[in-house]
Amino acid sequence: MKLAQRYNRANLITSFIILAITGVIYYIAIHFILTSNLDKDLVIEEREIEAYVKNYGILPAPGDFLHQKVTYKKLTSSQTVERNFSYDHFYNEDEKKNEPGRSLTTMVSLKGAGYQVTISKSRVESEDLVQLIFAITLAVTVLLLISLLLINRFLLQRIWSPFYSTLGMMKAFNITQKDEIKPNNTTIDEFNELNESAHAMAIRVRKDYHELKNFTDNASHEMMTPLAIINSKLDSLLQTDTFSVAQGAIIEDIYTAIGRLIKLNQSLLLLSKIENKLISDIQTIDFQELIKEKMIQFQELFEKNELILKQQLEPCKVNMSKYLADILLNNLFANAIRHNIYMGSISIILNSNMLLVENTGKTDQLNYKLFERFSKSAGSEGTGLGLAISKQICNLYGFEISYHYFENAHQFKVKF
Repeated sequence: MKLAQRYNRANLITSFIILAITGVIYYIAIHFILTSNLDKDLVIEEREIEAYVKNYGILPAPGDFLHQKVTYKKLTSSQTVERNFSYDHFYNEDEKKNEPGRSLTTMVSLKGAGYQVTISKSRVESEDLVQLIFAITLAVTVLLLISLLLINRFLLQRIWSPFYSTLGMMKAFNITQKDEIKPNNTTIDEFNELNESAHAMAIRVRKDYHELKNFTDNASHEMMTPLAIINSKLDSLLQTDTFSVAQGAIIEDIYTAIGRLIKLNQSLLLLSKIENKLISDIQTIDFQELIKEKMIQFQELFEKNELILKQQLEPCKVNMSKYLADILLNNLFANAIRHNIYMGSISIILNSNMLLVENTGKTDQLNYKLFERFSKSAGSEGTGLGLAISKQICNLYGFEISYHYFENAHQFKVKF
């Protein structure tokens, strides 16, 4: 969940809870105030009745007005009435219906006799006023929540736009390209600090990368000279005298180690060139013809291991370097042969969208790191850079290379 969404949710929930609690308290308070006013009116009527009885010695005439009603009931000598307020129904004579009411029940004495006095008033106006106030409060609450939602959505989106702009530049940042993370001018101090830190970090990372790249390139080039000298000296040594079988085996191991070292050095140089886009001879490659040529070149290895070759080739044109296309196919073919079983099979499927190289193998499903540098099986005699180089070639041209293990076969698929 994004920060703005989490903030909006927390803000809206908190606002709703606070407004709901405030609305309930407001409703109760208004209802209490209006009820108190009704009780005051009932008390005033009670005092007027008591004053009338005291002054004239008779009960006032019972009243049945629009919103007020007074009734009397004579009590026996043993009966008493406790003064109290209560909610009841008030019958409206004009509209012929019951309405909510408020009553005061009290007692007056007249000529030694007791009378129960019931004063009732209609609460309909008070209830209507309470409902109106509640409706207005609810409308204001809904309006306030909608306003908060809109403000948070549009205002926060505008406030956070510098952050998302910097985040987009960081996602698109490529250490091998010249694009930089440019600081955005904003009035928010935290975003300015973030922009400056991201910009400084990009400069440091690119500087460290170029220093490491120069060191790798220089080291690889410098290694070629002593390797060539060692190889030449070994050739001269072989021509000077005869050697025993043990000495010959040692020299052969040295030749093999030097060959692997030269191949490793060449692979690292090639990776460096691909990553820095130093190979730019892009042309339209006929992959169908190129694969046919590769099958002829690898024919001897197919026959040596008695591998069954299956092919399904359709016309396919790809824009890329022919040199890198040749290396890509070499790596995929060599990998399918090197890790195959005796009398196994290799299937090659090509169409306009993808190339699939499938082979039987000595092991089950490989690990997920096989496209990383120096990732290889324990018994492999390769450098562990073939698939890493293939991955870099695909990345250079926007291809997608993937590995799958399906029906006891290893599949390498390149989507163009």
